Amino acid sequence: MNKYKKVDFKPGTHHSSLITHHSPRPIRVVRIIDRLNIGGPAKHVVWLTAEMRKDGFETTLITGTVPRGEGDMVYFAREAGVEPLVIKEMSRELSPRDVVVIAKLLRKLWQLKPDIIHTHKAKAGAAGRVAATLYKWLTPSALWLRPRRCRIVHTYHGHIFHGYYGTAKTRLFLAIERAMARFCTDRIIAISPQQRSEIHGVYKIGRPGQYKVIPLGTDLGEAGAQQSSLREELGIGSEDLVVGIVGRLCEVKNHAMFLRAAAQLKSEGAGGGIHFVVVGDGPLRQQLESLASELGLGDSVTFAGFRRDALALYSDMDLVALTSVNEGTPLTLIEAMSCGRPVIATEVGGVVDIMGARRAASEGFCVWDNGITVTSGDVAAFVRALAFAAVKPKLRREMGERGKGFVRASLSKDRLVDDIEALYRALHQERQDEAYELRLQDESARAPRLKSAG
Repeated sequence: MNKYKKVDFKPGTHHSSLITHHSPRPIRVVRIIDRLNIGGPAKHVVWLTAEMRKDGFETTLITGTVPRGEGDMVYFAREAGVEPLVIKEMSRELSPRDVVVIAKLLRKLWQLKPDIIHTHKAKAGAAGRVAATLYKWLTPSALWLRPRRCRIVHTYHGHIFHGYYGTAKTRLFLAIERAMARFCTDRIIAISPQQRSEIHGVYKIGRPGQYKVIPLGTDLGEAGAQQSSLREELGIGSEDLVVGIVGRLCEVKNHAMFLRAAAQLKSEGAGGGIHFVVVGDGPLRQQLESLASELGLGDSVTFAGFRRDALALYSDMDLVALTSVNEGTPLTLIEAMSCGRPVIATEVGGVVDIMGARRAASEGFCVWDNGITVTSGDVAAFVRALAFAAVKPKLRREMGERGKGFVRASLSKDRLVDDIEALYRALHQERQDEAYELRLQDESARAPRLKSAG
């Protein structure tokens, strides 16, 4: 069937509108992330890739490899029907192999011919946006300053401007990010207002008009769908309080603070009947287990390792903790809230954006609608906040209920997909409008020449 249809000519109508698409092809999206390691960003890109296919987009996910010591979530992608394209040289750290990564990404882009290239996280954001910019400009039309009209989008799930590297390396990464925002990015997605304020306002990355705030989402259908047997597995009584922390065991998550707070609570005699559970794996596991032993935590703490049923485990936790020194909006807190769990967290990144209204502040911690926050690194305040929450079951229950309502109203996976699709459609419309304006310019330039020739 001919995919074009004729339209009636009307006097004064520009001839470029005489042919219109009857069934335009789907918008093609290439999504790039450095690796599908355990964490929120992996779930985020898989959900977007899988769900947008159902809505008529052509979507491809490109990723790197997960190093030893980190859990691999490729199983999660495959369960969602997504088979990522893997560039094995793409990893978290900068290296000479990045030249190979950029070349391989460029080759994939030439093959896939995307309308939108969307990068996620720092490493893929750098290599991916360089490759995307080369893809735009390595075309014959660039000779007359007309690159390919694809759009480049980058999402900051967090950032690496503190808590990761030393001063010199951080300055280098800041310079790279500022250059990327200026020359290689059409839209920047921040996952919370607080994150946008920090990245643009504090670190001076990008222009205000480039930013779009699109909060994370979670799969509400998964919350509560599985029942946990954590207490039974660990022999924890129903009357005991379980404080859990879920996440990758790495420096930025600062699990050492969690363990030191547990030890201090125990030494002060307030930790009786409290069991601490660390869910997750990573390069610091052995070091953290040694620290727990040195602190005399003994049977008071359990390292549960990586669990595919991590979402189910929240139902057996009375409090869910986060001790990070740097975050975007932590999916672990959103998941905990979706399961009706109150949270206690360091006040970093977009954490305050999901806490609701602040109700009180005392002794170094703040009480909010959905949980409690303390200053990053303040172990003593974290201990006081834990002790405060431990003896208030009614408050914990109310926080959990409010948090659950907040997540269901504002942070669903469906809302996330709808927001990203709306952004893509707006960018694609910009692309079409731009192409139409260029055609008008070409035709206007040709008209005098044709008249003269006639």
